[in-house]
Amino acid sequence: MLPRQVIRWPAWIFQASPEWWRTACVLGTSVGQQRWPSFPWRLCSAPAFRGCHSTVPRVPGVMLTSERYPVQRLPFSMVSEEDLAAFERIIPGRVVTDPADLEVANVDWLRTVRGCSKVLLRPRTTEEVSCILRHCHQRNLAVNPQGGNTGLVGGSVPVFDEIILSTALMNQVISFHDVSGILLCQAGCVLEELNHYVQERGFIMPLDLGAKGSCHIGGNVATNAGGLRFLRYGSLRGTVLGLEVVLADGTVLDCLTSLRKDNTGYDLKQLFIGSEGTLGVITAVSILCPPRPKAVNVAFLGCPGFTEVLQVFSTCKGMLGEILSAFEFMDAECMQLVGQHLHLTRPVQESPFYILVETSGSSGDHDAEKLDGFLEKALDSGLVTDGTVGTDQRKVQVLWSLRERITEALSHDGYVFKYDISLPVERLYDLVIDLRTRLGPSAKHVVGYGHLGDGNLHLNVTAEAFSTALLAALEPYVYTWTAAHRGSVSAEHGLGFKKKDVLGYSKTPAAVQLMGQLKALLDPKGLLNPYKTLPACA
Repeated sequence: MLPRQVIRWPAWIFQASPEWWRTACVLGTSVGQQRWPSFPWRLCSAPAFRGCHSTVPRVPGVMLTSERYPVQRLPFSMVSEEDLAAFERIIPGRVVTDPADLEVANVDWLRTVRGCSKVLLRPRTTEEVSCILRHCHQRNLAVNPQGGNTGLVGGSVPVFDEIILSTALMNQVISFHDVSGILLCQAGCVLEELNHYVQERGFIMPLDLGAKGSCHIGGNVATNAGGLRFLRYGSLRGTVLGLEVVLADGTVLDCLTSLRKDNTGYDLKQLFIGSEGTLGVITAVSILCPPRPKAVNVAFLGCPGFTEVLQVFSTCKGMLGEILSAFEFMDAECMQLVGQHLHLTRPVQESPFYILVETSGSSGDHDAEKLDGFLEKALDSGLVTDGTVGTDQRKVQVLWSLRERITEALSHDGYVFKYDISLPVERLYDLVIDLRTRLGPSAKHVVGYGHLGDGNLHLNVTAEAFSTALLAALEPYVYTWTAAHRGSVSAEHGLGFKKKDVLGYSKTPAAVQLMGQLKALLDPKGLLNPYKTLPACA
């Protein structure tokens, strides 16, 4: 415990403009025994504070969210010198106030939204998170939980000056049971590191994402991330067995069970899966890991049209059955951008569409025989025009990179308008065709790719720069189109800040009202991840 003295903090922290309450800046997600290596914290770089001291540098090319979007700061308290001293007593040496260190934490991965938080806290334990939130609750200070900051809807960075609560140092494996495959870990463990850990013990994580090298398991759970293994292993709502969560007032809710069957009362963990840090801060996770497949094969195929893509999927399900673990599709423009910006080589002849099929099972010979039979039928019937198969780990990774790095390639093409929607599979690509006609030359590229097996389309529109005219042509058109075809406006990315006001396209007024009531019950002051997930009227 530090002596009770007033700690001196950089003067710019307290030198806000008198107009702060009206002009302050604007955008956020969320969370021994065996020790897990501490991963190095990536220090951040510095935000511009609208209405703040002029010596704070601006982030080039990233507008403040408050300047781009019509949002007003809620009447939360501002961080004082006494608050910083209190935080320093709770987590000595882990209170970050240097603007150069805060820059990255204030900006989303896509560099489209930016907040102006002046404080980043780095707890290591649930008890520290509890003390921090208890203090914030007493002082009416808003908090932005942040994991790996890889979200795509502005849910993981502040909108204004919310305190950033990072889970980066909460990176310990608590336990792993090598018979049941149940993993208990802190929320800040990086997904890829967890996957390496359980692979060494004969298991894999039940989800896989393109951002696996940076994203945290707590953030994955808080956003109910889907990803590339959803087709085989289902959603986190089924594989997460228990959670430890700290509520807005600092109360620790221990639902960290390792039981697969527990039919006593309400399943409270489900409230926090997909809540995007608005109901509580996830600090630990219990998750069921499937056995590591002994044989993995990946086929990368060219298709002449989307009708053939659908027919290949039907054939694939019928012939590969239990070993089918992923079925991804991408259009020709995706492949063009991956080649142009990332210099990755297309492994098959040019085609209007491409498919990636993965199988995983326990017998290499059995799986290869089934895959060969499927490919022979698909080629003979003309559903597939060309293809290549990877069976060794190196080629499997090369083929997967063509799919996983599409988001990265798009980010090099200009400003990206991103939509993550669910639709009936037979209509999955219709919206892409529709938008190319609607937008014409005002868009550089309109591309579609995603998880066909889950009916999940990633629709992306690129432009040289952000354009209000292009945005007006896209929204609400994309959402009304999706709703008219009984789809969902967010399949797996969540709502965050960018999509919160379109919740009504997928949920009834009664459902939205009940969500607002749950938020008011668990966080009556609205301190956790404000301006996110729920529309303002809720």
